[in-house]
Amino acid sequence: MNNKIRVLAINPGSTSTKIALFDDNEEIFSANIKHTAEELARFTDIQDQLGYRRDAVVRTMTEEGYAFEDIDVFAGRGGGLISVEGGIYEVTELLTEHAAKGVSGQHPAQLASQICKQFADKYNKRAYIVNPPDVDELIDIARITGISGIYRESHVHALNQKEIALRYCVANGINYDDVNLIICHMGGGVSVTAHEKGRMIDSNDIIKGSGPMTPTRAGDLPYTVVIDMAYSGEYTKKQLIDKLNINGGLTDHFGTADVRDVIKLVEEGDKYAELILDGMFYQISKYIGAMAVALRGKVDAIILTGGISNREYITEHIRAYVGWITEVAVMPGEYELEALVAGAVRAERGEEKAKTYTGEPVWHGFD
Repeated sequence: MNNKIRVLAINPGSTSTKIALFDDNEEIFSANIKHTAEELARFTDIQDQLGYRRDAVVRTMTEEGYAFEDIDVFAGRGGGLISVEGGIYEVTELLTEHAAKGVSGQHPAQLASQICKQFADKYNKRAYIVNPPDVDELIDIARITGISGIYRESHVHALNQKEIALRYCVANGINYDDVNLIICHMGGGVSVTAHEKGRMIDSNDIIKGSGPMTPTRAGDLPYTVVIDMAYSGEYTKKQLIDKLNINGGLTDHFGTADVRDVIKLVEEGDKYAELILDGMFYQISKYIGAMAVALRGKVDAIILTGGISNREYITEHIRAYVGWITEVAVMPGEYELEALVAGAVRAERGEEKAKTYTGEPVWHGFD
């Protein structure tokens, strides 16, 4: 008798949709479905990509010979929600309604819960999200800005950040709740986060826009320049947001979000490519330094992770800037799919109670 739970995990990102089929913790199949800039340019906004991304998942699974009827539960990254506590959430109508609106900001992750809900409804199964980007554990002082009534929120790669932290701690025989870590997730977007004894107390915002330049995001800019762009008449609101959050960074400079392409230009002697790429590393490193300040210099380890951390060219450049702070560990790739599966299995087995999304933010402002 096979008591294993078959889970399909779905993780839409800036330029791809990653999927994986697991029986419990045993991977059966995985795929990274690439989406070109030309394909995505057909859609007015991210929500318009829902059917396109869903159909890509169906097509890939069908081509590989896997039947949706055999899947026990669906697990998605989540996103586009009001701020929540960390944990596992069963996908409900309210949750997908907020995701469709992108109430916390637009990001492809918001499509995951909706795709999972459509599959779950069709095949009479359950769907979950796990540690979505909307997990908010910021300390109060990290919320302050220079404008009264405007406060920072937390939007990070919470799923992979939490999973990497736990894996690092298990490998080193330490407790996540006892250590201070700086985790730098580097993919299409980059989140640099201070983890203080089990809580993500400060980070840049990957949804609303702050932090270093990335393969797809412009990162921090002088705000008067952005204001001038907004009033120049050259951009609609949507076009300007896309230029900053989807087509910025390396994409704006080189027409590609693939770091390998830019590294190849550097290796071929392109000095402009070298300057821009080194500028990205420099900005990422400055944010790591900022998170060390948030932890008052008490940092047990800096961990570099995410899809582009498997390039030694990248990690060694960053290590050269921040290695003086503490040990720099490299855990390349992403464990988001594994984290989604593990969460769904725990919920299905009753090992962890799935939470209910209420639409009420975890932080309600200052008195």
